[in-house]
Amino acid sequence: MSLTAAHIMKSIKNAKSFEKVLDKIKVISLQDGNCLAEMEVSEEHTNPLGGLHGGFSATLVDNISSYGLLSHKFGSVPSVSVDLHTTYLRGAKIGDTIEIDARTLRVGKSLAVLEVYIKNKVTGELLVKGSHTKFLMQSTN
Repeated sequence: MSLTAAHIMKSIKNAKSFEKVLDKIKVISLQDGNCLAEMEVSEEHTNPLGGLHGGFSATLVDNISSYGLLSHKFGSVPSVSVDLHTTYLRGAKIGDTIEIDARTLRVGKSLAVLEVYIKNKVTGELLVKGSHTKFLMQSTN
């Protein structure tokens, strides 16, 4: 059975762990190591200044890129993060719709390299650029 956007949405909806914070995410597409998702920023996603929280943005980089990796032909093995980097370029506020575009750049024997771009869906402005490296717990070869 191949992983689909519907599987991811169901997993998030039924989550009892930290993944539950992503319950407002809508996965648009999931294929070939890539995942495209969107969500409307609400109060629960913001910092005390009313902007999209940096920690929540980092969670988006982590999880959405991991979902993309699971759809890669060599990435559907258990994996853990070894490096996560986020660069914050602009903010988002309550009511903004953001688009999270995650891509798998490379899957090797033991590491996968991923990148994520979080943009304002309406303006197209880049808000956050993320990079994510994951250790593959089983050999892909």
